[in-house]
Amino acid sequence: MKKLYLLSILTFGMLLNINAKPASKTVRLKVIETSDVHGHFFPYDFMEKKPLKGTLVRANTYINKQRKQYGDNLLLIDNGDILQGQPCVYWSNYVMPENENLAATVINYMKYDAETVGNHDIEPGHKVYDKWIREVRCPLLGANIVKEEYKNAEVAQPEHIYTGIHPYSVHYKDGVKICIIGMLTPAIPNWLNKSIWKGLEFEEMVSCAKKWVKYIQEKEKPDLLFGLFHSGKDGGIITDEYEENATAAVAYEVPGFDIIFFGHDHQVHNEWITNKEGKRVLLIDPSCYVKNVAEAEIELTFKKGKLTNKTINGEIVSVLDEDIDQEMLAHFTPTIDAVKQYVDRKIGRFENPIYTRDSFFGNSAFTDLIHNLQLQISKADVSFNAPLSFNSVIKAGDVTQGDMFKLYRFENLLFILRMTGEEIRKHLEFSYDMWCNTMTSPEDHALRLNDNAKEDQQRTGFQYYTFNFDSAAGIDYEVDLTKPDGEKVRILQMSNGEPFDEHKWYKVVMNSYRANGGGELLTKGAGIPMDSLESRVLFHTDMDQRHYLTEEIMKMGTINPQPNNNWKFVPEAWAKPALERDRQQLFGK
Repeated sequence: MKKLYLLSILTFGMLLNINAKPASKTVRLKVIETSDVHGHFFPYDFMEKKPLKGTLVRANTYINKQRKQYGDNLLLIDNGDILQGQPCVYWSNYVMPENENLAATVINYMKYDAETVGNHDIEPGHKVYDKWIREVRCPLLGANIVKEEYKNAEVAQPEHIYTGIHPYSVHYKDGVKICIIGMLTPAIPNWLNKSIWKGLEFEEMVSCAKKWVKYIQEKEKPDLLFGLFHSGKDGGIITDEYEENATAAVAYEVPGFDIIFFGHDHQVHNEWITNKEGKRVLLIDPSCYVKNVAEAEIELTFKKGKLTNKTINGEIVSVLDEDIDQEMLAHFTPTIDAVKQYVDRKIGRFENPIYTRDSFFGNSAFTDLIHNLQLQISKADVSFNAPLSFNSVIKAGDVTQGDMFKLYRFENLLFILRMTGEEIRKHLEFSYDMWCNTMTSPEDHALRLNDNAKEDQQRTGFQYYTFNFDSAAGIDYEVDLTKPDGEKVRILQMSNGEPFDEHKWYKVVMNSYRANGGGELLTKGAGIPMDSLESRVLFHTDMDQRHYLTEEIMKMGTINPQPNNNWKFVPEAWAKPALERDRQQLFGK
């Protein structure tokens, strides 16, 4: 009996010792973020048909090295815009939709801990993203993606969030409790037709963050709170209701965040901001296409179970020169081969090459081919179109399905809107003001270039906005580079010789991004109220624009793309030499 009593005391003492928290404890964590992957999964460019640097198969080599070092104390997160980009995601979204979505398969294979929804994940439409949401095995985050009836509800409730999406996720690493709030830019109504996001609403980010930080702090009491925002640092579209890029605003206005991992703007950021309570928040963004990852090293000190110190360091790490993860590559080789077979399919033949770079300096065979096909498909009076990439080329010879992704990068729909002649001119004024200088002497730039920028900065600064550089077909016009903003464009006539009338209504064909207010050319430029755009729509296609362009080229077979020569920069004595200087500054001799 005495022995049993002593044994009981010893056993009780051991249990006390097991459950007792150590006097002090240090925990080291690492968080790795990818963002704006845009289908750059594999080391092959399906558009250019050549090896591709960066990509997730290289990033995974780096991630696995960090897993060996940190073990379970590594957190891997993605920041959205994964469902559009390289042809492999289009193939998965639309050509082979019966299979598990490739973007979900890759995320699951790499064992991500959480992922935020991006605007390009909404753009493929309900049929694609609803299926993707079901197939991704880590939490998909979007605290401001709410069911239509709950927009701007004052109290945070998980049941308000769109089905399958979570407002935040909870992770435990070595006893540390981490919460991650996901949000995306609320500017989607500026870019996408409402049918694409029917049943969803996108709340303004600062007010949404305030209610969810309060909810999490009261309910979860985390040791660390992260943001995972598909929204740039600042700027972009700013309306009375929201800002497109609100990461800095949330960091300042909503105390509680330790780190905000973000993206969307395709820029590298690694900086600290002091919030309104005087506490520092790390803002970090790896940019796009898996050239880099963003990572945070975190050291936490606990004393008697209480968190007493946090040390956080952020770093942008290039993965361009990492070895390819051969195991991952082998796993996906059958998929890669199937996508290659799809993109190698012959569509037609071009008798001469076409270049997007020509679009900035005048009429371009590249841009005008799209203009002409848009007019041919839609039977509209006027076409708007912009170069969707800075420096793409489709060579002479056989044109393949892969080339169609260079001809048209995005899965936009085709729209026809009613516009007056005056609105057409003002739309073009706004466009040319974005990329053309006002020359005061023959030595001035024709384009809006910055001589103080370095070569790469020069190209990047100009390149970022080219998808808003609309020109027009169906009308003949001049752009006078000596005139001030708002007075550069003079429309001479319809291209068929008929008079152009500013008071007449015309049918204008454009992509869905533009038709829904993207770039603000229709709203700030043409002066059409945002809430009136839908009433102007005469027609829109059911499938993406690339699909219809492909069909037309297949019908035509062989094409000899040429510039329309329906517009020009004047006065030519100033414009021609200035444009040639600017061409060399952007692209070299």
